[in-house]
Amino acid sequence: MNEPLFSLRPLRVSDAPQLLALRLENQAFLQPYEPIRSASFFTLQEQVRQLEEAEQHVEAGTGYAFGIFAESGQKLIGRVNLANVVRGAWQNCTLGYFLDRRWNGKGIMTRAVGEVVRFAFSEAGLHRIQAAVMPHNAASIKVLQHNRFRQEGLSLRYLQINGKWEDHLIFALTADE
Repeated sequence: MNEPLFSLRPLRVSDAPQLLALRLENQAFLQPYEPIRSASFFTLQEQVRQLEEAEQHVEAGTGYAFGIFAESGQKLIGRVNLANVVRGAWQNCTLGYFLDRRWNGKGIMTRAVGEVVRFAFSEAGLHRIQAAVMPHNAASIKVLQHNRFRQEGLSLRYLQINGKWEDHLIFALTADE
């Protein structure tokens, strides 16, 4: 029997060196899809800080950061986040993700997002997950469509990406779907 292509688990502070390596190796690849990052973002200190913050969000129930690992769980190749969790009547969050360019096109992100969606609706008790994607990011749109997210609309100048205010398609999925 073949070994699974990847495993998924919550990120820990001890993953900071691998997260930094992943970010550095994919900096040019990811830049067209992300905000402009300062040089300090690409330091071990900043990655530790972000993962410490992520662990605090898990404890508070306000966010969940997962690592995608290959090679029997030894190599960090991507990240899936449930962020901006709002409780109360809304029970909503935003979904974000990225994958090492060398692992694209293998269905890994589609499956990882599916696992995180199941977590969100079962263990985290959320009702709705929202994702925003630039209209030209066909690969990311496919990930959402394969996971049954519906397109809800277009938000003009929604996020500042790579130094420019970019329009984003808004997708969502609710637990009852």
